[in-house]
Amino acid sequence: MLSADKYLDLPLEEVIGDRFGRYSKYIIQERALPDARDGLKPVQRRILYAMHKEGNTSDKPFRKSAKTVGNVIGNYHPHGDSSVYEAMIRMSQDWKVRYGLIQMHGNNGSIDGDPPAAMRYTEARLSSIASEMLRDIEKETVDFIPNFDDSEMEPVVLPAMFPNLLVNGSTGISAGYATDIPPHQLGEVIDAAILQMENPNCTLSELMEHIKGPDFPTGGIIQGVDGIRNAYETGKGKVVVRCKAEIESVRGGKQQIVITEIPYEIVKANLVKKMDEIRFDKKVEGIAEVRDETDRTGLRIVIELRKDADAEGILNYLYKNTDLQITYNFNMVAIFNKRPVLMGLKQLLTAYVNHQKEVITRRSTYELRKAEERQHVVEGLIRAISILDEVIETIRASKDKRNAKDNLISKFEFTEPQAEAIVTLQLYRLTNTDVTILQKESDELDKKIALLKEILNSEKKLVAVIKKDLLTIKKTFNDERRTVIEDEIEEIKINLEVLVPAEDVIVTVTKEGYVKRTSIRSFTASSGEPTGMKEGDRVIGQFETNTTDTLLIFSMKGNYLFIPVHQLPDIRWKDLGQHVANIVPLERGDEILKAMPIKEFTEDQFLVFFTKQGMAKRTPLSEYQAQRYSKPLMALKLKQDDVVVDVELTDGKKDVFIATAFGYGLWFDEEEISVVGQRASGVKGINLKPEDEVISGFTLNKDQKTHLFAFTQRGAYKKMNVSEFEKTSRAKRGLIMLRELKSNPHRLISLRKADNQTVFYLKTDKGVEDALVSDQIRPSDRYSNGSFIIDTAKDGTIVDIWEDRKEDEKKPE
Repeated sequence: MLSADKYLDLPLEEVIGDRFGRYSKYIIQERALPDARDGLKPVQRRILYAMHKEGNTSDKPFRKSAKTVGNVIGNYHPHGDSSVYEAMIRMSQDWKVRYGLIQMHGNNGSIDGDPPAAMRYTEARLSSIASEMLRDIEKETVDFIPNFDDSEMEPVVLPAMFPNLLVNGSTGISAGYATDIPPHQLGEVIDAAILQMENPNCTLSELMEHIKGPDFPTGGIIQGVDGIRNAYETGKGKVVVRCKAEIESVRGGKQQIVITEIPYEIVKANLVKKMDEIRFDKKVEGIAEVRDETDRTGLRIVIELRKDADAEGILNYLYKNTDLQITYNFNMVAIFNKRPVLMGLKQLLTAYVNHQKEVITRRSTYELRKAEERQHVVEGLIRAISILDEVIETIRASKDKRNAKDNLISKFEFTEPQAEAIVTLQLYRLTNTDVTILQKESDELDKKIALLKEILNSEKKLVAVIKKDLLTIKKTFNDERRTVIEDEIEEIKINLEVLVPAEDVIVTVTKEGYVKRTSIRSFTASSGEPTGMKEGDRVIGQFETNTTDTLLIFSMKGNYLFIPVHQLPDIRWKDLGQHVANIVPLERGDEILKAMPIKEFTEDQFLVFFTKQGMAKRTPLSEYQAQRYSKPLMALKLKQDDVVVDVELTDGKKDVFIATAFGYGLWFDEEEISVVGQRASGVKGINLKPEDEVISGFTLNKDQKTHLFAFTQRGAYKKMNVSEFEKTSRAKRGLIMLRELKSNPHRLISLRKADNQTVFYLKTDKGVEDALVSDQIRPSDRYSNGSFIIDTAKDGTIVDIWEDRKEDEKKPE
């Protein structure tokens, strides 16, 4: 092995940790985050400096972008040309930056997300406000460091004569940090910076009297002053940004929504496309056409509405479902003292003010030095002219320039700079007029030196100079605020009755999960034929409801699906329907238990749940109103291995009956089940014996004489009066309703309430079916085991029991 080859045995996590640490530090400091002082990322700073150094300024002609990009990557930024050009493009896009730092000729992209032309086609130069970022950079106002190959010097930060970070904002993602600083109005930021400078102890409220909030280049409306205040206080906050929209009346009694400003950083073409998709998919009724009428006079999107459409309702729907309204999240992270810091408004202004103080101090020091050097030379020239003949004689007697300087220094005690100025003096300057000019210059220099010393020795004078510079910039570049700020976030209420045409429909839900809505016309045309279903499936819910209502579907695993009726597929009565999993994905292994249409989610109605392990739960219906219906929602919290047996909608004033497999029945008042929240488990409904489980639970009207129908696993059935039972209280064992047998005892598989119009259907695993008409069966007592309807040994085990009304009696399929 060569002596130069050395291998270090290091743990992998140390090596990766070290390498990634260095990489992330580089990304944070040198690429993705802006400096708190000048508000620029390194690539932006290098672009501006390179253009300034090349004289590519606002008072000169445009120059090819490719030339600037080559200059930047060749001298300062050794990275891909596309990253440099993209940074240039962004600084020129007036819909991205509030005050563009680069002016561009040619295609620099569009608010529709169109890409810019290649750099060989476009031309660029610094804007006039960008020159203020670089003003006095040659006066030693900022530190310079060597570039990547030590061939040039580049600035660490720009002088930035206005608070660019707040004025133009910034956005970026680095390793472990991201930043989102919105743009602001120049005049407001300058006023706040002056206040912060003159009164460092000013409060945030005082600063916010000047800076009302962000001012986006695309305008729009910001809602939520509290969010702005939080952001300015902590660096993080949230506001709502919405478009500027007006509802206009047009010919024929129609209306149209006209949008003239859209939220910041939203791609207009995508927004228009999304709104047109809503129109095409008929997610909202009443939109006739969506047109983009934007031209060189300004942005304009027109949403043409049909006659009698509710413009306010449609606009609210679009706010909710498109980027016409967005949430803007402040995350004001910037590099401060070489570290990423989350900064509030006061900290950002303080960082800028301190930077300006340093810049003006360094500029004044430089100018003082130059003034004193010039004053020294002027004094020498005035003195030389006063002894002109001797000076000329001395120079003529000298051998060369160097000798002449030495002779002047030794004979008249001039300094080296003075001697240099004298020997290079042009003859015409020796006139009497020139002495007067020199004397005048000397007096002016005296005043300038005195002023600069005052600035350097007085904080008050320094602040006054910065204030004067800022006010000059404000006077030159200030414009009107574009974004309107509203105190409160307006709650968007979407009235479905307005957006969804009210239509009476028939909704069907089958046991296997197929759902559909059918028009009354299609249902009537079927002449009583059964709805289309798969073999072995059956309808568990058929409702005449309205498209403005909601369908709640409950499952055995304690979930529920919230489906607005208008979202159900519109399918003919004879056709199968769509599986509910295509609308809301149902959990694997879950089964649909019950469905019910809801017109209004009121607080005086309740859902009562019964579970296999004897739990009962009662919750106001209002708690089941959901905003989103893209996934199953929790109806109640179940213990392990527990499942829901039944769900009932009640008015809160009914009785409850719970039946168990071992034949116990418990009858008590619904009010004994305490009211709990949507996600709660409920209370114990019945006290179960070991191995016993609940097989039925339902509510009963207090004033109605209801019959109970019991079915056992041996194929027996019986009808009982409720009065056979004694009404007691919750969480008891209940009364027995089967006679105990020593061998092959009966076990309940279902207990149902019935009246004289009820028909029960049974089906076995061998496909045998039978029916029982309630009013044809005589009631039995509580202690009998009933009569047999099916011989389970021959016909098979009962697998399904369901009921129907006699007047609508349908034969099982």
